[in-house]
Amino acid sequence: MKGQVKLISAMLIFGSIGLFVKNIHLSSSEIALLRGVIGSIFLLAFSLLIKQKPSLSAVKANIILLLFSGAALGFNWIFLFEAYRYTTISNATISYYFAPVIVLVLAPFILKEKLTPVKIISLFLAMAGLILVVNNGGNGLDGSYNHTVGVLYGLLAAILYAGVILMNKFIKHLSGFETTLIQLMMASLVLAPYVYIKEGLAFSGLNSQSLVLILIVGIIHTGFAYFLYFGAIKELKGQTIAVFSYIDPISAVIFSFLFLGESMGILQIIGGILVLGSSFLSENEKKLSFKIRT
Repeated sequence: MKGQVKLISAMLIFGSIGLFVKNIHLSSSEIALLRGVIGSIFLLAFSLLIKQKPSLSAVKANIILLLFSGAALGFNWIFLFEAYRYTTISNATISYYFAPVIVLVLAPFILKEKLTPVKIISLFLAMAGLILVVNNGGNGLDGSYNHTVGVLYGLLAAILYAGVILMNKFIKHLSGFETTLIQLMMASLVLAPYVYIKEGLAFSGLNSQSLVLILIVGIIHTGFAYFLYFGAIKELKGQTIAVFSYIDPISAVIFSFLFLGESMGILQIIGGILVLGSSFLSENEKKLSFKIRT
């Protein structure tokens, strides 16, 4: 039960990140950079506390994969946060949850996994669901959304996160916690010069409200949530983790409705069910979960 409580808590935290990001008056790249820096500092402090430091030799052996996966993680955040700006949280989350479907398509070529009939059906269900989501929009408070652009940003984020999932398959001799810690550091390292060139590292929109919210995103939604998540997966079976991971997108939709007044039409809801259902179907076939982390 303790592991389940940790996992549910982590999923609810991940599911609420859109509420906070939407109210931070910084660019998406600035938010992503600060999230990476604050989150990596938190996890580094925690790793020192529990005396679980990554092996230097293991880091060196995987440095190229860690660099590229960290960069993909950082830019995936940027695209996801842009998706929040252009469409509803529910639309952004559903399109982002297309990442396992992208892994499903690429796995036969990269991981040499067999593309089974169940996975082919899952792929078509996901595509149909995404079409329904894109074509049926959603209602925001100000009606200023551009849902097509927002969903496209969500898909770009999903592509990058699928890349992280696949690259992680080739990282050896590092635990999930250690890999995440290094990837957060690499994301910060890559994003810093990008933000400097693009924004000048001015953080001009960082008022008191945005400062509090970015600290919450960095500490709670990144450092603490990953702490709970990796603590939970040590105690739970893979199938339990797979099922509970869907609390993340479902809670994101509920939170956006309760706190932001965002709604989904019937066809949109059907589309969301198809996308998430297709992901669950393909995962359940082999009892293997590809978790989405925002």
